[in-house]
Amino acid sequence: MELRQLRYFVTVAEELHFGRAAERLNIVQPAVSQQVARLERELGLRLLDRSSRHVRLTGDGERMLREARAVLSAADRAAEVAAELASGRSGVLRIGTAPGLRDRLERGLTALRARTPNLEIQLSSGSTAEYLTALRSGELDIAFVRGGVAVADLQVIELWRDQLSVLVPTAYRSDDGVKLVDLAGLPLRLPADDIWLRDRLVAACREAGFEPLIGRPIEDFESAVVEMSTGSPAWTVVYGTACESAEGALWMGLLNPPATAPGHLVMGPGQTECARVLVEAFGNEPPGGP
Repeated sequence: MELRQLRYFVTVAEELHFGRAAERLNIVQPAVSQQVARLERELGLRLLDRSSRHVRLTGDGERMLREARAVLSAADRAAEVAAELASGRSGVLRIGTAPGLRDRLERGLTALRARTPNLEIQLSSGSTAEYLTALRSGELDIAFVRGGVAVADLQVIELWRDQLSVLVPTAYRSDDGVKLVDLAGLPLRLPADDIWLRDRLVAACREAGFEPLIGRPIEDFESAVVEMSTGSPAWTVVYGTACESAEGALWMGLLNPPATAPGHLVMGPGQTECARVLVEAFGNEPPGGP
């Protein structure tokens, strides 16, 4: 049994005339007759009484008409939902986020909800590598990532740039920023999964004339800050001003010379409309910055 057969049957039942039904369906009459006859054979029921003078529903036909209309209505609704999902007007949008994006992300999601009020948004956290894998498998729709992203099978759009800030013991505090060469004797601690940041800093340290002393990877940032401020001196670099609240034994300032990191929106196919709204929102910085 096909939806086409049900649709032809319903049209004939409403017109009680094969010719008029064919006109409504914009097909030839023999095609309507053949498909309705095939439906009757598949169901093992006689749905219509036919004669040269009239077409009438049988008792079975009247019952099947109600069911056929319900099936077609459900199919039409499913098609509408599919169209909404494809256009991003409804459904679930799964987004991978990056630390320090709260203001930008709230601005973007507010614009997205205003445009697509029926859209459910699910946020998750992870590494760039995890996001790329999830985007390829369809487990994520969009991800925000920092650093260089070189992939050929996904769409990558640069949306913003962050200054890189350094978190150091207060003894290294300086009003004109922290020079990398002054940190040569301190261990550099970075998140293990941020390959771009590690490579960027190692290259910068080498340009400054020294090989950085790589310390233990950071698995939990808050724990690392506690360790660094209570007897395990080290330095680390963060995106933007994510650690402005650092006090006591640690101080946060800008690198000298200044350095920045790109931020990207990465997505798989089919999210063009949602991505366009987010790109517009991220690009509209409020007065005073993000």
